[in-house]
Amino acid sequence: MMTLLANGKKFLRDLEQCGALGVYAPLEGGFEGRYQRRVRAAGYVSLSLNARGLGDLAAYLTGVHGVRPPHLGKKDFLEGAAGPVVFVPPIVQTQLDVLPPRSKGLLLWIIDGKVLSRQELEYLTALPKLEPRVKVVVEVGGDRVFRWTSLEEVLVPA
Repeated sequence: MMTLLANGKKFLRDLEQCGALGVYAPLEGGFEGRYQRRVRAAGYVSLSLNARGLGDLAAYLTGVHGVRPPHLGKKDFLEGAAGPVVFVPPIVQTQLDVLPPRSKGLLLWIIDGKVLSRQELEYLTALPKLEPRVKVVVEVGGDRVFRWTSLEEVLVPA
């Protein structure tokens, strides 16, 4: 049985120990916000992302990558049929550069993680090892209670 007011100490301890956690949250929602608030209170800056539409995770999170904004009905024939390419800085490094001085690090909270491939989950597992100030939480499914496990354990076949 889950206590009414979870203090999040075990969650924070497991997050700092593993670096990347897979989370199973009740589908009606609410619990993930409480745990994000606990992690922010412990000194982390939280960034929520949706896994749908991220594309190449390594390029989006840690590398400069090109995107084509929607043309909104206006086409420029000099740029070609697909439109201009705008280069976007890496989101993780950009967020790490602007962290407050006393911050412990950056928490990437990724919702809809069930759509991520095994290779993408492996990358998210390795990301905290590449950059120790980054912690990753991926919502990988639903359950009746809020529970978590190491993201490496999520990758082990059943």
